Amino acid sequence: MGGLIRTAILGMAVTYLGLHAQPVFAQSLEDVSAKADEAALAGHNAWMLTSCALVLFMTAPGLAMFYGGLVRKKNVLGVMMQCVFLMGMMTVLWALYGYSLCFGDGGPYIGNADYLFMEGVQRTWDEEAGAAVEPMADAIPRYTHMLFQGMFFIITPALICGAFAERMKFSAMVLFSIIWGTVVYCPLCHWVWGGGILAFGEEHAIAGGALDFAGGTVVHISSGISALICALMIGPRGGYGSADLRPHNLTYTTMGAAMLWVGWFGFNAGSELASDHLAASAFAVTHFSAAAGVLGWCFYEWITSGKPSVLGAASGAVAGLVCITPAAGFVNPMPALIMGGAAGVICAIACGKVKAAFGYDDSLDAFGVHGVGGTLGAILTGVFATRACWDITEKGEKLGMLEGGNIMAGQIAAVLVTIAFSVVATFIILMIVKAMVGLRVSEEDEVRGLDMSEHGEEGYIFT
Repeated sequence: MGGLIRTAILGMAVTYLGLHAQPVFAQSLEDVSAKADEAALAGHNAWMLTSCALVLFMTAPGLAMFYGGLVRKKNVLGVMMQCVFLMGMMTVLWALYGYSLCFGDGGPYIGNADYLFMEGVQRTWDEEAGAAVEPMADAIPRYTHMLFQGMFFIITPALICGAFAERMKFSAMVLFSIIWGTVVYCPLCHWVWGGGILAFGEEHAIAGGALDFAGGTVVHISSGISALICALMIGPRGGYGSADLRPHNLTYTTMGAAMLWVGWFGFNAGSELASDHLAASAFAVTHFSAAAGVLGWCFYEWITSGKPSVLGAASGAVAGLVCITPAAGFVNPMPALIMGGAAGVICAIACGKVKAAFGYDDSLDAFGVHGVGGTLGAILTGVFATRACWDITEKGEKLGMLEGGNIMAGQIAAVLVTIAFSVVATFIILMIVKAMVGLRVSEEDEVRGLDMSEHGEEGYIFT
């Protein structure tokens, strides 16, 4: 009898535990799922904040050292000052109105006032809920999206500075950058990434829009073409073609190029706005294209002049990075090698033979690398883009020419619109700046160097 009683009690206990364990187990699954989602969001945000830092790192010290080494020693501080000053000034403009003009939902041409003075970006207090409200941009806080995109707003006008290095007034550079950022960068950014007239797949887009993952049109073509107009309108440096204008410190330039290479992972892979398989793919093709760019430029020099140069290797890396930028989320690694190698050779020709043939003084080859490399990258995106990387149409439609797609018309249209808009707008802006403050320093100040004449300092003091 005692055994039966014990068995009955044990059976009831097992039944009770079984019945009551089910909801506990189900709740645990829900908790695990919620925690997994929370961890994924935290991972996306962590990667994006890292990418913000990497892109800012590209302007200074990256671009500051890359450009700083390419000028003569009497102008090294002037170039570095431009980069650091733009980090400050463009950030303030971005916070006041730049982000809103780029990403406010204002229609096909320009953003609206949604985010002026950080409204709709910063956290607000909800009295009814008794809690703070965090504005989100898909998987990341809008704060993070704003910061990441703001780093592009900083570096783009800084790239243009390479064209007028060693001769433009600092005041003219400041005024030019304010106007250019407002009337050139902000509309272009909205056209491509804000749902505007160049945004891929939009009904109002020209020729169906263009694929531009990280800034081929918005950053590189716009800055490169504007740089060429600056070089033509300001005129060559004194002694161009006769005086010794060689770089004063290729050590700086080489280290700056390496910093740009590292920072570019945030620039391109960060443009996925999440930490996922596409970010990994963009990271890989960015690295591969830069590596092939080094080889392309160096082998071109080796064949044509007998010696590969350190400057060529540094420039080739940047050319490869520029070329892959619009394609980073759309192409596989082997096409990335082809794109980087092609960019190394073609940009080398543009910076050497083409510039010499036409006689313009693009001091630090902003047009030859960014304008030419960005255009090449936008076109080759139309060749190599594949839905295997990103089915951006969400319908399995073919993209690049190699897989039978027909996006090339949109790529070419975006290039032509960006070039035409940049040429006209930059010309008008320079005329305005010239009328207000003048464009270039006096001949005496240019001979003396911009470090002393514009800033009253010297980069090197020898005793």
